Amino acid sequence: MTSSSFYEEGSKLLTPGAFEFVLDSELKRAVRSQNFLTLVVLEAAREWEGMMVSADDGTVYQVAQIIGKEVRDTDLIGHTDRGVLALVLLDADFEHSTRVIDRLVSRIENYEFPTVLRIAVGAACYPTHAVDADSLKRQAMSRPLVNWRGGHQMSADRN
Repeated sequence: MTSSSFYEEGSKLLTPGAFEFVLDSELKRAVRSQNFLTLVVLEAAREWEGMMVSADDGTVYQVAQIIGKEVRDTDLIGHTDRGVLALVLLDADFEHSTRVIDRLVSRIENYEFPTVLRIAVGAACYPTHAVDADSLKRQAMSRPLVNWRGGHQMSADRN
């Protein structure tokens, strides 16, 4: 696998396959070295015709660029499913990760999205919440820490 296939074109965002590979490798390293590792997931949805639908790739990349400025270069960011960004905070326990999450949400709150966007943020930590990649992902998705909604309401009766 070449380095260009690890990342989405023109970004530091890992492809879904590369993210899975790196998460698994980093989790094994954390087990060997007895270090913490926290997985943060950001699930983005846009309002469309009165319903919330998974955000498209363009929105996911936009959110990734916004939050990418708030994490260390050594932390890993990628997308796993449609509308879901994942961030691996290396050597970070759950308590320290909540500070990072606060910075991410603050950055998102200060951005003007063109349409209504909902972002749900969850997190799970190895070894506190899970001991393998699949259970870590499940735990992160099931542990919502923040539910943010913002952006411009697009309607005909707007003044």
